[in-house]
This record gives sequence, structure tokens and C-alpha cells, in this order.
Amino acid sequence: MKKFILLVIALSLFTVASAQQKTYCNPINIDYGYCPIPDFVTKGKHRTTADPVITYFKDKYYLFSTNQWGYWHSDDMLNWKFISRKFLRPEHKVYDELCAPSLSYVNDTLLVIGSTHTKEFPIWMSTNPEVDNWKELVHKSEAGAWDPQIFWDEDTDEVYLYYGSSNMYPLYGVKLNRKTFQPEGEPIPLLALNDFEHGWERFGEYNDNTFLQPFLEGAFMTKYKGKYYLQYAAPGTEFRGYGDGVYVSEKPLGPFEYQPYNPFSYKPGGFARGAGHGATYQDAYGKYWHVSTIGICTKNNFERRLGIWPAGFDKDDVLYSNTAYGDYPTYLPSEKKSHMDMGSFTGWMLLNYNKSVQVSSTLGGFQANYAVDEDIKTYWSAKTANKGEYIITDLGENSTINAIQINYADQDVEFMGKPETTTGHKYIIYTSDDGKKWRVLIDKSKNSKDVPHDYIELDKPAKTRYIKLENIQMPTGKFAISGLRIFGKGSGEKPGAVNDFVPLRSAPKKEGERRNVWFKWAQEANADGYVIYFGKSPDKLYGSIMVYGKSEYYFNGLDRSDVYYFQIEAFNNNGIGTRSEMKEAK
Repeated sequence: MKKFILLVIALSLFTVASAQQKTYCNPINIDYGYCPIPDFVTKGKHRTTADPVITYFKDKYYLFSTNQWGYWHSDDMLNWKFISRKFLRPEHKVYDELCAPSLSYVNDTLLVIGSTHTKEFPIWMSTNPEVDNWKELVHKSEAGAWDPQIFWDEDTDEVYLYYGSSNMYPLYGVKLNRKTFQPEGEPIPLLALNDFEHGWERFGEYNDNTFLQPFLEGAFMTKYKGKYYLQYAAPGTEFRGYGDGVYVSEKPLGPFEYQPYNPFSYKPGGFARGAGHGATYQDAYGKYWHVSTIGICTKNNFERRLGIWPAGFDKDDVLYSNTAYGDYPTYLPSEKKSHMDMGSFTGWMLLNYNKSVQVSSTLGGFQANYAVDEDIKTYWSAKTANKGEYIITDLGENSTINAIQINYADQDVEFMGKPETTTGHKYIIYTSDDGKKWRVLIDKSKNSKDVPHDYIELDKPAKTRYIKLENIQMPTGKFAISGLRIFGKGSGEKPGAVNDFVPLRSAPKKEGERRNVWFKWAQEANADGYVIYFGKSPDKLYGSIMVYGKSEYYFNGLDRSDVYYFQIEAFNNNGIGTRSEMKEAK
């Protein structure tokens, strides 16, 4: 009898463990607030946040980002609990409530400060941030910094402030008094953009727009093996090429040298585009991650989301971030998973890219195929938010489903700021083998959570061809979807190797634009898309570009003076093909 009871307990524990979710998918699924600034709402009310920072503090992950009237914490980097808190007081003459906040800790105390050009904003402190328990460390910070980051050097017990956001001025650094946390001496210019040399720093959607100087912002410092890695964002938050670069120094205030493998955080293609203005942090196992801004920028330039990417330092102490397939299901922190060579990628592929869809109704030009075109900027909208509005996606064949991501769009929403209460997204997902007989796969008809980018990892893989998402209730606005994304494996063949891959670039000492390269290749018949890898060394192809449905790509993000190496691979719903031969472009 005792053995039977122990067996039942063991099986119960196994069941709980096996049902535990092990993956996440970008954009991360948090209850993003709605733009609280009326001047920024020009084409409809919408959710937004940006400029994130995460730190692991007292066995929890803490996440702060722009103008959310609070912050989040998590035990597992998947389920985030929102803590409502306004850090702005009436006497603080600041336009934004908490824009591009700094989040750091000194010993057992978490520190927060927002952006301001005045000298009236406080530095907040908490030893118990799991609840709304904050007080002022400094009543009026004399720094007056925009895009600030307070950095505590644990080795020396010194504190520094890094900041800057401008298309005219550099990033600055200043040492803070360890007791008063006020600046000591004058700020020191640390780095400036050099878009003449670095193509990725040029302004524009494709780094090709010269009507405005690029923006330098988002200072963030990481110390690794005695070196100081000063990170920065460029060229503008509204662009797909928004990325983070890094300079390195032996000293906290420089001089700094450009890391050759830049931008180290970069994602110009795929569904979730942009990986700039972020922060690098360690998880519970000591592995590095980079959290950053994803652009939608449809309602206005500041409509944005957040993404988390595996990151780290390689054997040569080069800071990198792995964004290849970065908006596909990715493993959560684990002691066993490596961040190199796509060790964090599940291998679950997108099953319904540009596949056939059916919908209950369509509002104007918000057509049904926009829900499966892998473009976060476009979306399908039903005519109403009524119960029973639906969208059906046909996978084209019976496939194995591991996970589903539902990306809601903001159509005719009514909220501004952070709602005190919400009804949550309520829905049911059905499956069918023939499109006629339906069975329930996921029932969230009683869900009370706000899940604008809901991601569901199935306890057990499901075999089916048709997926139906039926609306029960929306928190606000119409039933609208920017991406109904089904992940798993199809029943066919993965694509073959890509042939005739050629990077065309102007030769050294010849007339021509060496910051640009034109990739061309032979279309692989079975491919949904391609991933191009690039870097300045064959063993450091850390940059990646995801391209759907084309056999060419113009990339304007090279450094003018250096040799580059490139590879390409094709992918589809069945898997990833073999990488091409290495190509060198001098």
C-alpha cells in the first residue's frame, strides 16, 4: 500500500512537471498599457511601451519600461505580475511618468529613476519591490538625465550614471557620490555615432534615409571579466533596423573602443522587428539575455512592444545576441540550454505562413490574410467584438502543433493609460481534420487576464489541419488579429540548400557604397523564407536577417572598412535546410 501511494505521488509530481511551460515567444505576453499621452495618439488609441530593462533581484525578475504606471515581476521570465505604481508626483515637472527608466541595484536595494531634463526628479529605492513599497533615496537628482542608467560597480563599490538621447549629442557618463548619489564633477562624453563608417547607424527604415541625423540613445552598462561594455541604441525607434551596439573599455568612463561585431542586438526581419534600446541581464542560472524594443509603429511612431533574446559573451569576450528565429518559440532559462548556435531555439516552425484563412466578417480594408502574413504592422479586424466572431487558418495538411501565439491588434479601442480593471481576452480554439467537425483544443472562455500576445504551449502536441479561433469577449475594441501563429512541424520535407547565393558589394578603393550589400540567390522551391547570417569572422556570424517570400535583400548595415562573411539557409513549416557555403565580401 505504501509503495502504491508513493507511486501515485511520484506520478502526480511528474504530471505537474511535464505540464509546466518551458518556452516563450516574442513579443512577450504582458499586459501592456495604452498610450497615456494624448499628443501621441494620432491614428487611434493603442497599447505601447518600450525602452525596457530587466534585472534579477532577490530570486525574481523585475521588468520596467516606458510609461506603464507600474512594473512587473516574475519567477520564471514567463508569467509576469503587474504592480501598479505611479512614480510621478504633482511637484515633478516631467512630461512622461517614467520614460526609459533606469533599473539597477546596490547591495540589497533596487533603484529606479526616469528620464528628465530637469533636476527635480527623485531616485526611488526599495528593498521589497515585490509589492508597492518604495521611498525616495534622492529627493531631487541633480543629473537631469534622459535615458539614464545607474550602474553599480560591485568590484569597486562605485556608482556611475550613463545617459543621452539625441541626434546631436554623444552619450555621457558621470561618477555619482556613493553616499549622496549626486554627480561628482562634470559629465564626460563617452561615445558618438559614426554613421559614415557604420551603415547600421544611418537613419531610415532601411538605413537609407538622409533627411535627418540618426538618434543615439539607450545607454546601458554591463561589466564582464573586468571590462566595461557600454551599450547604445541607433538609429531610431520607429525603424526595423533599430538595434543596439556596444563599445568596450578597461575603465568605467573610458576611453571606449567600438566592438567590431556590431550591432550585437539586431532583428530587421520576421514578425517581431527591431531589437534596440534594451538591457543585458543574467538569469537565475547566470546566463545572459537581452531585452529590447520591438516596433509596430502603425498608429504612430511610438507604438511598440518588448522582446527578450538569448545573449552572452563568446570565448573572445565578444558580446552577442541571438535573434535568429527569435520570434519563434524559445526555451525559457535553463541550466542546460546554451545560447550559442541556436541552443535556445525549440525548432518548432511556423505552420501557417500565408496559408488560406476564413473569417466571420471583415472591417473595411483590414483583410483576413493580414493575420497570417508575418507582418506585425498589418492586421485583420472583424466588424465587431461580438461573441462568435472567428478566424480559421488552414495549415494545408495534417501537422503536429506544439504551440499557438495570438497577437491581438488595437482597433477602435477606448482605453488610455493603464486600466484599473480589465475583462481579459476570452476565446476558444478549436481543431478539425476536415474543416467541418470541430473539437475544443483550448478553452479560455473564462479567462480574466489581459493577454495581448497570448502564447500557449500545449501539454501534448496535437495533430490537426484546421485551427479556429473564436472570440468570446475583448477587453476593448473590435476582435482584431495581427498574427495568428501556429508552431510545430508539418508532414513534408524541409527545404534544400540555397543555391547561387551572392553578396554584391563595392570593392575596396572603388567608387561605390561599401556600407551596402545586395544579396541575391536562387529561389528554393520548398522555402517559406530564408535567414541570412553575417559577421566579420567565419566563426562569429552573430548578425541575422529573416526574409519571407523573396530571393533578394538589400542590406545597408555594414561597416564601411571591414571584410564580411555571409551564409544563408532556407526554412519552411517542416524545418530548416542546410546552410550555404560561406561567402566573403571584401
